[in-house]
Amino acid sequence: MSDTPPPAPVEAAKEDTTVALLAYITIIGFIIAIILHGNKKTALGAYHLRQALGLFLTALVGGFVLAIIPVIGWVLLPFFWLTVLILAILGIVSAVGGKQKPLPVLGEKYQQWFSGAFA
Repeated sequence: MSDTPPPAPVEAAKEDTTVALLAYITIIGFIIAIILHGNKKTALGAYHLRQALGLFLTALVGGFVLAIIPVIGWVLLPFFWLTVLILAILGIVSAVGGKQKPLPVLGEKYQQWFSGAFA
């Protein structure tokens, strides 16, 4: 038996986490992340770009649908936006940690739906 320690976990490069982090911070940050990712494509950057794209589209469609539903939709809209904010924060935490952890509920679907994006 050898007494060699297991290899240290590989840390994501600073550029990887920058792209992953920017993807969640406003639509302008998302566009900047796409540009940075185009210069140096990484698995972490692509993963979080797909997660952020899915979250942005969900927010856009969900917000629109709730906004056009009188009363009930208007009451639910602030809770929906709070949920989107919490999901974005979870994505940011995962990105800063250099992890490819899907967002709750639809994260796995985002990876399937946008599998060809940002490759």
